[in-house]
Amino acid sequence: MLGVFLDRDSLDRGDLDFGGLDRVLPNWRHYPATAPAEVAGRIEQAEVVISNKVALDAATIRRAPRLRLIVIAATGVNNVDLDAAVARGVTVCNCRGYGTPAVVQHVFALLLALCTRWPEYQRAARDGRWQRASQFCLLDFPIHELADKTLGIVGHGELGRGVARVAEAFGMRVRIAQRPGTVETLADRTPLSALLPQVDVLSLHCPLTPATRGLIGAWELALMRRDAILINTARGGLVDEALLADALRRGALGGAGVDVLSLEPPVNGNPLLAPDIPNLIVTPHCAWGSRESRQRLVGQLAENIVGFLAGTPVRVVG
Repeated sequence: MLGVFLDRDSLDRGDLDFGGLDRVLPNWRHYPATAPAEVAGRIEQAEVVISNKVALDAATIRRAPRLRLIVIAATGVNNVDLDAAVARGVTVCNCRGYGTPAVVQHVFALLLALCTRWPEYQRAARDGRWQRASQFCLLDFPIHELADKTLGIVGHGELGRGVARVAEAFGMRVRIAQRPGTVETLADRTPLSALLPQVDVLSLHCPLTPATRGLIGAWELALMRRDAILINTARGGLVDEALLADALRRGALGGAGVDVLSLEPPVNGNPLLAPDIPNLIVTPHCAWGSRESRQRLVGQLAENIVGFLAGTPVRVVG
């Protein structure tokens, strides 16, 4: 049985143990990365394929006659044509919860940096502004506490719940949005339109689907308070990036912390990478990337394959 890992370098920096994964199949081909034109040829004889972000469309799946299992080395599966996989009898599994501690701490790293104005104060200590101050301290940039602020969460899965727990430890009030595209009727869910005017911070943790694409656009930004902060560590397509950049420039939003963009890497640029946007922190989709998180991911890849081979597949999608 042949297994193919199409983009191993997307998670491995030479610091992970792949022994457990290697032992679940007798034959592996690991590729650092795979270009679109190379995918069909590389998986043509494979029974098991692992992909993080390499696209597996309907035509590619049809051209792999021996394919039995696709394992996505991530939670999001928007790079796989699930209908085509089902039609061919191919099982698709993903990985879940492996990055929760890393992403949760990244959410608060972004939020704390924005609330304490850490980038500006660090710059002031280095460029001589503090040295020229008339007092022992420099307080040129407004600092805000998290205590007694309201945090709105869109997507109350494992990540959303993890963020909620830490927020409550900071003394924040947590409110959960009713996610568009769902039929949630739980008493603790608030329609997004009603929630947005209430929150000091909005943190996104929902998948990118047709119902959530463009979730935060002109109307939603207009509903938010002028001093509110938006945090997005989920998917770039959830937010209209040009409109977010414009809102920050106009002072219509207090700040934003973003770890994801609509196209990654942003080889053709992105509105949020412009140098003149105030109170914005952009990080390069690294929130999930602790060594511990990536090692847990490798473990789940192995578990998915073992379960499938035993006839009891786990983390099946669709």
